[in-house]
Amino acid sequence: MLMKNYKFLTLIFSILIIITVLLIHFLNIEAVKIYTFTYIISSLIFLIFSFCLQKTKFSTRELFLIISIVFLAKLSFLNTPPIGSEDVYRYIWDGKLQANGINPYQYIPNDPGLNHLHSELLPAKVNFPDLKTIYFPFSEWFFYIAYKISGEAVWGFKLILLLFEILTILFIYLLLQKLGKETKYILLYLLCPLTIFQFSIDAHLDGLGITLLAAALYFYFSNKKFISLIFLGISLSIKPIGILFLPVLFIERKKVFEKISIIVLPLLVFGIQFIPYIFTSNPFEALFVYTANWSFNGFIFKLFYIFIQNNQTTRLICSLLLIVVLIPIYLSKKEILSKFYFATLLLFIFSPVVHPWYIGWIVLLTSITQFKSGIMFAALSSLTSVTIYYYVIDGNWSDYWPVLILEYLPVMFFIIIEIFSKDKLAVQTFNNGKIEV
Repeated sequence: MLMKNYKFLTLIFSILIIITVLLIHFLNIEAVKIYTFTYIISSLIFLIFSFCLQKTKFSTRELFLIISIVFLAKLSFLNTPPIGSEDVYRYIWDGKLQANGINPYQYIPNDPGLNHLHSELLPAKVNFPDLKTIYFPFSEWFFYIAYKISGEAVWGFKLILLLFEILTILFIYLLLQKLGKETKYILLYLLCPLTIFQFSIDAHLDGLGITLLAAALYFYFSNKKFISLIFLGISLSIKPIGILFLPVLFIERKKVFEKISIIVLPLLVFGIQFIPYIFTSNPFEALFVYTANWSFNGFIFKLFYIFIQNNQTTRLICSLLLIVVLIPIYLSKKEILSKFYFATLLLFIFSPVVHPWYIGWIVLLTSITQFKSGIMFAALSSLTSVTIYYYVIDGNWSDYWPVLILEYLPVMFFIIIEIFSKDKLAVQTFNNGKIEV
């Protein structure tokens, strides 16, 4: 009876999350207000939902029914303009340049030589129009495809994201099966408001990279190491989160050739994409400017910056601290997925820039590991929408200490408990009952 009650509550909270998100279509108030309200409320509901999910079971039929409903909800946002971020307009602009035979790494959007490509929408909507693109070539090729599909409309790139999200769910489902874990945990990714707001509404590129990383994990635990490393290398081309996995894999392998391939193959795949561009432009120029100066939602970084008051010095200190905490994680006897998870989470804890869509990578790993710190981080990062709200209202882009404290302290509390607790991830194998890792 208790299990049935939890199942009922889980379904109720699932429906509430979907309804709350869909309110964006129907409430006739300023877009940023409803975005902030629905994002925070649905994320708080998600916290309750995740608790109930742990205590219930779903049949395959019930699970696929929920998945279908959620994807219908996501489909409803296909032509909805982004609200929380205008990054997608940079994607479309870069795609437009390539469609006109122009290298996106050569010119800033405001370059007078590109005036013949200017429209009412672009590059007027592009963030940082005096900065060249920061995105890697692999991403740029998807921008080109999206532009060829829908021109300056957002639905082309959103359609690509939606297809990749379907693949993400498929890989998570297959991986959970492979690991002998309950497939219901795909809902921790699918129903997480962060993935809906950041990928279905605001159309952030990270949704593509998360799919590639999910594929890499699935093939790794399916003993298809070569294919796994290929996908890992491609995922680095969206965002180099997966580079944190390389030390774990390097330590796990016993043979020298395997250790070398762990490092060389993904980096080779990553490097190939730059060959068409390196002789005519610098694909890293704008990225170096961005990473050297920009900061947002980095709790530890902000704490140190109060006393140091120097951006570069604070970044260096946070980088060193990250290395210090990663070494014992890498050398620990924790299960490999736990190492992947904690390495990624700690990166964001010490990072100077933690946009909410970055945390989508944690949501992927959380759906596989079910660590509470990841669930908390995914939900509480919705509070950063307060910054977006005030930026739209009065043009002030700023971190707010109450938001940082409410967002990070619960996460850090659970991280400490989980790191020092006995590893509960029992990864099964399937060669005589065991996966070979």
